[in-house]
Amino acid sequence: MTDPHILIVDDDPQIRDVLRIAVKQAGITSEEAGDGAEGLSKAQTGRFDLVVLDIGLPRMDGLQVCRDLRKTSAVPVLFLTARSDEIDRVVGFELGGDDYVTKPFSPRELVARIRAILKRSSGDRPTEAMRVHGVLEIDAGRHVCRVHGGSVTLTAREMDILNLLMTHPSKVVPRPTLVDQVYGVGVGVSDRTLDSHLRNLRNKLREAGCEDAIDTVHGIGLRMGACQGA
Repeated sequence: MTDPHILIVDDDPQIRDVLRIAVKQAGITSEEAGDGAEGLSKAQTGRFDLVVLDIGLPRMDGLQVCRDLRKTSAVPVLFLTARSDEIDRVVGFELGGDDYVTKPFSPRELVARIRAILKRSSGDRPTEAMRVHGVLEIDAGRHVCRVHGGSVTLTAREMDILNLLMTHPSKVVPRPTLVDQVYGVGVGVSDRTLDSHLRNLRNKLREAGCEDAIDTVHGIGLRMGACQGA
């Protein structure tokens, strides 16, 4: 298996240097971009397993880069920014981001988060049988989702959420359990972050023809809906 290859998009050359050295020591190769337009152009080539994306970029900010990238690609995106306002995190997740690290950061922690995302989104996990529920079918091991036989592009987080719910589709999964299993135990994830991923996932499945994909059982948690299609 080839080493993971990531794209680092940040306008600060010192930060790019730190990240390049840190990921190289972890066996991850990288390329770099110094502004949003260059970053989007490189990311759209499809050569990368993950994009580390600063939000405060010249020419085109990171949120716009992610918005445009998500039109054609489900490559995992880890946002990197000096901003600490929760609204930035929520907007980033709503646009399809997979994780969020605030500057100043620990290179070791950032590499750990990169590895975790790559593990979830790669074929390193065992391939599972296709799960089928109504008109919806997924193969999380191959990162495949279909509605009515048509392909639906999901981010790694969205696939993790859907796969967990599809494991036992009639079972209600408490929100804390969902957060622990999808984001990791002890990771600080707000309700708004989870809601952003759920909203994106529901919208994608609805647009594909599955109106009732995920039910909310108020005060308890979430479970799969009937998935009978539109």
